[in-house]
Amino acid sequence: MPRRTSIPRKSKYEAIPANRMTARFSAKLMKGGKQNLAERILRQALARAEAQAGRPGLEILEAAMRNATPIIEVKPRRVGGATYQVPVEIRGDRRMSLGVRWLVQSARKRSGKSMSEKLAAEFVDAMNGLGAAVKRREDTHKMAEANRAFSHFKW
Repeated sequence: MPRRTSIPRKSKYEAIPANRMTARFSAKLMKGGKQNLAERILRQALARAEAQAGRPGLEILEAAMRNATPIIEVKPRRVGGATYQVPVEIRGDRRMSLGVRWLVQSARKRSGKSMSEKLAAEFVDAMNGLGAAVKRREDTHKMAEANRAFSHFKW
């Protein structure tokens, strides 16, 4: 039994600066409760994206999120027997979770060797305004724009 209350341990990897966005990413990447694996994948993806783009990893992540998060979406409203797709603005926390979800889903669908490679490529593409997550955001915005005539049904 050690005399000290806690034994100082050194981490094998350098930690990602903890903020809400990186925590959300590692939680969304995680499968089966494997949090260390999810954090390692995110750390490697940020390092690869940093090497590709030549900018800091968190800056790449923020730019990718900025380009992949939607501002407006459509919600179905039933009015008098007809269902209308009504455009509504998205709250901040839902906006962030949609952006994270779309980036991770589109990275998983990519062809590649490892998840960190696919996620890094998706980050760089989203930062440059390309990629499946950004396309999904643009499609959502187009649908909201097309249904703008029904915006008076929101309540």
